[in-house]
Amino acid sequence: MDEKLYDVAIVGGGPGGSTAATLLAKAGRRVVVLEREKFPRFHIGESLLPFSMQTFDRLGVREKLDRAFLPKFGGEIMAACGTRAVKFYFKDGFRSQRDQAYQVTRSQFDALLLDHSRESGAEVRQETEVTGIEFLDDRVRLEIETGDATKSRIEARYLLDCSGRQTLLGNFFKLKKTYDHLQKFSVFAHYENIDRLPGKDATLIRMVRGLDRWFWMIPLTETRTSIGVVMDTKAFRGMKLTPEAALEKFIAEQPLMAERMSKAVRVSPVYSTSDFSYRNTTLTGDRWLMVGDAAGFIDPVFSSGVFMAIMSAERAADTLDEVLQDERKRHRLFTKYARSVHRVMDTYLMFVNAWYERSREFLEVFLNPTETMQIAAAVNAVLAGNEGRSLAIKWRMWLFYFFVYMQRFVAFSPRLSLLPKPVGA
Repeated sequence: MDEKLYDVAIVGGGPGGSTAATLLAKAGRRVVVLEREKFPRFHIGESLLPFSMQTFDRLGVREKLDRAFLPKFGGEIMAACGTRAVKFYFKDGFRSQRDQAYQVTRSQFDALLLDHSRESGAEVRQETEVTGIEFLDDRVRLEIETGDATKSRIEARYLLDCSGRQTLLGNFFKLKKTYDHLQKFSVFAHYENIDRLPGKDATLIRMVRGLDRWFWMIPLTETRTSIGVVMDTKAFRGMKLTPEAALEKFIAEQPLMAERMSKAVRVSPVYSTSDFSYRNTTLTGDRWLMVGDAAGFIDPVFSSGVFMAIMSAERAADTLDEVLQDERKRHRLFTKYARSVHRVMDTYLMFVNAWYERSREFLEVFLNPTETMQIAAAVNAVLAGNEGRSLAIKWRMWLFYFFVYMQRFVAFSPRLSLLPKPVGA
């Protein structure tokens, strides 16, 4: 046996990479994680979903997460006009078995998971960038360079791409396809002294939906809050504003955000990102798999990003562990993995398309939930991370989309303008 040969090389040490590394190391596999940055580092994607909690239990990090981060019991979605709002709690989801997740500061969360991977037996190399890839018949050869410009080479039987939006293999094989109808711009920052609701409601993510933009408000600690806005990239560029000026202007124009920010103090730089919706056409090859954002990213709405990373990483780790035991299963198991990840992305893509393409009708139906046939409970379950494979959820989601579509022609729910009221009105 080649003692220098790793079982799996993982590119990227974010939630996907660290989740896969921990599970593979616990299974006795020789794993190396190559992360080009030095943790902790700022990252967006701070609101988690309950369906990740089972994986956290399996990783053995629940106690660490409980000590470090705020619980998240649900969310609040509001129409920008201020006439309708709905709070939803994960405990009320269809056949719910999980009632909470976490709101996290990603710099701390990602570092915690990566440190846990190291403690679990994975080799972790930070400030290490992959500069070359060569696929051989029985292994993958990687050229790497560290922060001090030292170059070296490692080899592994399989490669797991967890490189995030860098999508190392997507660019290497030219597999990345953008969603032209979802080209959005996002601007965001952290603030102190945001007013909050009392009790458990203080942990809810607040989303405010307007006609041409939507806002998020995510409580990260007892005092710190993440604030952001998403809109069409083309519309933002037409405004010719800096990200700092844009965020200040957008908040001032939306009373449902400004009312809680009268004493707010910005405590981070203003960050921005654009055109972030894409998917790779192929997620596996003979010696590799893609995980999380490296496979694709739909949209920040509904907090699916970290959930997708952790879900796909767990499935990828289990797939590789089984393939390493018997490589005759590789084609079947890799195909099964790719189909399962594509299916979950399709679930969220349908939700996101309705959110943007039929924004008014979506809000009108969503903000008037009905207990009839437990449709609202099924939507809640999908928002919690249920991928909707069961027929019981599928047909209820079909009905929800049917009502959203028909709302344009028949007002099942009261009409909403989604236009903010003038400040002081």
